[in-house]
Amino acid sequence: MAADKLSGNVKTAYDEFYQKHDEAWRMLGAKYKAQHIVDVCKGQTFAKVLEVGAGDGSILKYLSDWNFAPEYYAVEISDSGVKHIRSRQIKGLVSVQEFDGYKLPFEDNSFDLIILSHVLEHVEHERMLLRELKRVSRSFVIEVPIDYKHGVDKRIKHFLAYGHINVYTPTSLRYLLQTEGFEVVADLTSMIEPEVTLFNTYVNQKKPKGIVTGMKIAMEYFAKTAVAKLGGHKWHEKLANAYTVLCNKNDKQADIF
Repeated sequence: MAADKLSGNVKTAYDEFYQKHDEAWRMLGAKYKAQHIVDVCKGQTFAKVLEVGAGDGSILKYLSDWNFAPEYYAVEISDSGVKHIRSRQIKGLVSVQEFDGYKLPFEDNSFDLIILSHVLEHVEHERMLLRELKRVSRSFVIEVPIDYKHGVDKRIKHFLAYGHINVYTPTSLRYLLQTEGFEVVADLTSMIEPEVTLFNTYVNQKKPKGIVTGMKIAMEYFAKTAVAKLGGHKWHEKLANAYTVLCNKNDKQADIF
């Protein structure tokens, strides 16, 4: 099979993914992802924004409501996702297209910003996609979950259940980006908010609600944030659940040998 094509099992897995749609859960997660985009782009303005792997359009919906940019475009490999995006009636949305996962249907330097939020961990050929992003835009926001921990290879089934075939640390993501000619100009780490954990516990996992559970989740969150604050940058990255970067492209090539 050609390296620039999705594997059959990957395409099949995502084709109907958004038919099993949980609006409340997706919008809750998207709210914080969209806020990370706004935060890491503080002081910057963008006219034309493309989201690659836009899912069901939840992130673009928030950005549009917050007037992040005047024009939005979206590409998504899932037909069910494309249908959801179109149904949202997002203000400023110019086009939504299904794409093959690697080749973007746009001219060189067509956009001011590309958003790639929680996509790279699903991509079979990361560097191929990153090179295509560089072709069509000048700036990029990329967010990935920080899945890489000690013993991650013992939990492969867990991560594959979420479609995560790649795992990252902030360091490994920066290494990947810098060796592909991306310059990181701003970044931030984030932890899963108690609101998200509570929803997942009570709704997705269907565990009974209780004051003790809620207090435990809140205390764990504030303990982690306190340790990260006291420990500085190193502990922020070690304890975080997600990492967000704002990058610009450059023309430098990695010096090999």
